[in-house]
Amino acid sequence: MTDDGSVPVDIIRVRGATEEAVTDYVVTESPIEFRIADVPIAVLMRTPGNDEELGLGFALTEAIAIHPHEVSAIRPIEGDDQGDRYEIDFAEGVVVDPEQFRRNQYASSSCGVCGKASIDAVRLTARAVASPPALESRIIFELPKKMRPSQETFETTGGLHAAALFETDGTHLVTREDVGRHNAVDKAIGAMAARRWPLSDVLLMVSGRVSFEITQKAAVAGIPVICGVSAPSSLAVELAGELGMTLIG
Repeated sequence: MTDDGSVPVDIIRVRGATEEAVTDYVVTESPIEFRIADVPIAVLMRTPGNDEELGLGFALTEAIAIHPHEVSAIRPIEGDDQGDRYEIDFAEGVVVDPEQFRRNQYASSSCGVCGKASIDAVRLTARAVASPPALESRIIFELPKKMRPSQETFETTGGLHAAALFETDGTHLVTREDVGRHNAVDKAIGAMAARRWPLSDVLLMVSGRVSFEITQKAAVAGIPVICGVSAPSSLAVELAGELGMTLIG
């Protein structure tokens, strides 16, 4: 594996009637396990890199933690030579029952949640947007171009999702890439949460469709605006409408 989250592979490249043996690069996909009090709560299929941000973002968007300051550390488990097991530590006085958040199976890089029952559950952890920010259309149209220079591994592999956070005036804050779009969102949210940046003042841009799961994560994190390169799903539209979020796709 290279440092940029890609792996070299030998392929046969065909162009017209020409075949050529070359080395190409594919995106890395490998499991990561998060634990609370040494109890495994989730195994995610992700692209290695920014794993602490992934853990913090996951804790926030899954409502394991309500505020970033409730999480004291995302740390590699001692003795784990592979570097794919992390403990989520909480601040003094914060009590979390790991069994409440434990998943019975791993989450694939394309997994999601759906159905009306899931929307009802989100109502318990996501507040409605009181006053959506005013946005200029020209700023929205510029977001994909501003995100693209940060998609370095996508340029190498052509097979990676990206999520970026911007201020409402279009100022770029952070971009994160991952084989799973929901992981890229968690990494970006975790990066800004680690800086204690108020997520209620940002908008989320994703490099593809806006699904229910992406909308759910943004809603629980308190992000009022989501933009997607592709169109949103029906459940994403329904959830955004219920919570007063701005959804652009």
